[in-house]
Amino acid sequence: MERLPSWLRQHIAALRAVAVLTVLLGLVYPLVTTGVAQALFNGKANGSMVKGGHGSSLIGQSFTDADGNPVRKYFQSRPSAAGDGYDPTSTGASNLGPEDVIDVLPNGADEGKQSLLTQVCARSKAAGELEGVSGARPYCTSDGVGAVLKVFPDRAVSVNQACPATPFTAAYQGLKVECGKPGEDYAAGRTVPVRGDVSTVDVPADAVTASGSGLDPHISVAYAELQAPRVAKERGLAPDQVKALIGAHTTGRALGFMGEPAVNVLELNLALDRS
Repeated sequence: MERLPSWLRQHIAALRAVAVLTVLLGLVYPLVTTGVAQALFNGKANGSMVKGGHGSSLIGQSFTDADGNPVRKYFQSRPSAAGDGYDPTSTGASNLGPEDVIDVLPNGADEGKQSLLTQVCARSKAAGELEGVSGARPYCTSDGVGAVLKVFPDRAVSVNQACPATPFTAAYQGLKVECGKPGEDYAAGRTVPVRGDVSTVDVPADAVTASGSGLDPHISVAYAELQAPRVAKERGLAPDQVKALIGAHTTGRALGFMGEPAVNVLELNLALDRS
């Protein structure tokens, strides 16, 4: 070896280092960490799968029929902006902010685009109808779109209510309010969201907004309790029995003080099926 050229000795040393590190980091280390994980944290290491192969307790899913309508005997998850809903390959939020309040109205072949405000209003209206409560919210019209005006010197337009809809208010500061005409440019008008006279909100916030990941498997205790009467009626169960199952599948605050208690929807629905 001493008689080999220095450049060749350096290459041989480098190859030895690569071989040793490959064995240690590419074989030994993965086997050790995998073994420890399987021995001490078997469930988490395998994706926190729920017994019966119904999914993971860490990833939410929808409980709807083939047409996307809620299955009434199940608790419903919160909305999801991940792909077509709870798609792990498209995890993410809608990236829409609180100032996104004006829709692009459908116009012929153009399907248009709902603003974040209208999405919230539509979800609240649908949840209210499903649970038999008021779905009214501030800044929402009774037909489930954002109550937003574009105000001009001589008129005001309810831009999220496409003609021939009746505007949610007939007048604004002495100006007649018109319905929105698809394809018309209202950018020059002053944007005025109208709060309305809603004093109480029956539908919780997590029933109308998606999580940051779009995969959150939990809902708030308030949303679960809102759904409890419907689920109890559909299944012929006593309301107290359903509420007890909600309590059994409610997790506390992280580290005792972070966040709020939450209910795992998949685990709760599976418990209902078993009951």
